[in-house]
Amino acid sequence: MTSPYHPPVKRSVEIAGHKTSITLEPVFWDLLRDRARILGIPINALVARIDASRIEADAPTGLASAIRQYLVAELIEGGKADAPPPSQ
Repeated sequence: MTSPYHPPVKRSVEIAGHKTSITLEPVFWDLLRDRARILGIPINALVARIDASRIEADAPTGLASAIRQYLVAELIEGGKADAPPPSQ
């Protein structure tokens, strides 16, 4: 794992056929890659799931924030969920 004190890194992902950039700290890119591997899906597919879930929320946040929140929730829950948490 890279140092948690590295500045954010911008990467391109594709969601529903549209490319977009997401800026996350390397530690979150590492966690996202690892979670996608555990689920057996591409990173783009996991990001699309998180995006769909956040759009349904009562007060949607930005995509990068939603990804961070999803990953932290996964760490807290011990990786028991196989999809993003339901919208609240």
